[in-house]
Amino acid sequence: MEKVKVILNPYANRWRAGSRVDEVRAALAAAGLQPDIILTEGPREGIALAETAVTEGYDAVIAAGGDGTLNEVANGLLRAAGEGPTVPFGVMPIGTANDFSDMVGLPRDLNAAAQIIAAGQTRQIDAGRINDYFFINNCAVAMEPMITIENIRMKRLSGELRYVVALVKGLIKLKAWHMQVRWDDGGHDGPAYLLSVCNGPRTGGFYMAPNAAVDDGLFDFVFAPEVPKLTVLAILIKLFRKTHIYHPQVVYGRTRHIHITSSPGTPIHADGEIIAEAATQIEYQILPGKLTLLQS
Repeated sequence: MEKVKVILNPYANRWRAGSRVDEVRAALAAAGLQPDIILTEGPREGIALAETAVTEGYDAVIAAGGDGTLNEVANGLLRAAGEGPTVPFGVMPIGTANDFSDMVGLPRDLNAAAQIIAAGQTRQIDAGRINDYFFINNCAVAMEPMITIENIRMKRLSGELRYVVALVKGLIKLKAWHMQVRWDDGGHDGPAYLLSVCNGPRTGGFYMAPNAAVDDGLFDFVFAPEVPKLTVLAILIKLFRKTHIYHPQVVYGRTRHIHITSSPGTPIHADGEIIAEAATQIEYQILPGKLTLLQS
């Protein structure tokens, strides 16, 4: 592998990733690679940089950052892929939760991650599309992105505590969305609180879809209608134990497509990044084996 582009988000991990540029470069050099490293300067810039890297003929494009960085780079690669699979996509995990890389078995140690990239072995995994945007791990409407918005607004806390506090704040503000939801073999019409669509098992440090697999050609989804707030709390407590999917008010299923009509419009997050704040028409589609992941 001769021509490698690294797209590094210096703002990942609460602005700590920028201090690791030399560490990333050294790890890749020790693995025999001399990459071109570019730092993003603002939101969504990684998408265009990844698209450009494909047109410039790079053998692989590496995302250095957290799940949001991975999402942007993957979006660029998927947009540039056309009808076929993407160019090889590598990961240097220097974010906060690193949900995606942990769940696909990539090491957090940068030297080990660089060795995997240099080896050049690949695996085809699924990607998801929501309207005209892509995701690789998790994408949700209603309550979950509302909590993400609360999480983004917090400046002082970090790690899992930050997610827990955001969850409590979101629960206090929670109001139902009226949704018409259709999945492959079922649906729902009426007030709803939660719809999380998962390619991987873990999001924000929580195992939202414990049985999800990134290469089975299906989304795992978790749905909950409007229920009393105490029931929501009970479901959330079970989430910590990975048993929420067995709650009688929760639907846990698998599907290839989901269509949603929401009133009022719902926020959406994709891999932890807010991509809409009031969407009324939403279409999910799984893209089996579309993303070429560098993995031993």
